[in-house]
Amino acid sequence: MTIQLMTDSGADIPQHLIDSLSVKIVPLYLHFSDGHYNTDEVNLNSFYQKIRDLKELPRSAAPSPNDFYEAYKEIDPEHPIVMFSISKGLSSTYENAVAGKNLLLEEEPNRKIEVINTKTASCGVSLLLHEADSKLKEGYSLEQLVQHLHERVEQTTTLFVLKTLENLVIGGRLDKVKGKIAKTLNIRLLMRASEEGTIEVLERVRGDKKSVRRFIDQIGEYTKNFEDKIISMTHGNDENRAKQILSEIRSKYAFKDALLTETGPLISTYGGEGAIVIAFFRDK
Repeated sequence: MTIQLMTDSGADIPQHLIDSLSVKIVPLYLHFSDGHYNTDEVNLNSFYQKIRDLKELPRSAAPSPNDFYEAYKEIDPEHPIVMFSISKGLSSTYENAVAGKNLLLEEEPNRKIEVINTKTASCGVSLLLHEADSKLKEGYSLEQLVQHLHERVEQTTTLFVLKTLENLVIGGRLDKVKGKIAKTLNIRLLMRASEEGTIEVLERVRGDKKSVRRFIDQIGEYTKNFEDKIISMTHGNDENRAKQILSEIRSKYAFKDALLTETGPLISTYGGEGAIVIAFFRDK
């Protein structure tokens, strides 16, 4: 049985994984003062330049229920669909994905569509897609796969460290005065996805090297068994930095493999340049 895997552009997925899994991606929307774009239309280099030129961040909007309806309808009715949504705690994408599913089921009640609230984003979704692939290769049925993925969602740890707070200030998520103080003191924020799939600040660390060191140390607080796990990482327009940090992680923790790619425009809107996101399965 061929199962179609889908997600939205809140996920950041290495191209080789998109190609090998034939993942279908439903784009979110970004609204700048000079125009509206879906995330498929945005070139990352011009995206960062536009933020600098306009001194503004785009507002994001979820795909509509009809966007999902149309995306589902394109899939062969004989193929079940598993849709991996960006965290319900971060976007209305999940609710719209479910609404789109219900629209199609009114017309085609025999369709099989499962929508999963991943409670994560970016590389966390890549991690779950990779896990789905491995289980499909083991011969899991749709029901087995969905049950397993719901269990894995609860084990997914997503951590990130921001190199700059500029985007949080521009976007109004951090007071300008506090942002200026943090910049003056060279403060870095260590954050994670909460159990509900929202974002919470774990620590404030002074200095880039110290924050990265603490960021890496945190991994060992969530898992002690690495040999059968992979780590997934994304970076905000700084591949060399990401590769260096990933190398340090893998020299300290024996993950069996790693996924690495750049954050797309949606995640880059909030994380900014230099942000590093990692995801892995914590111990049960």
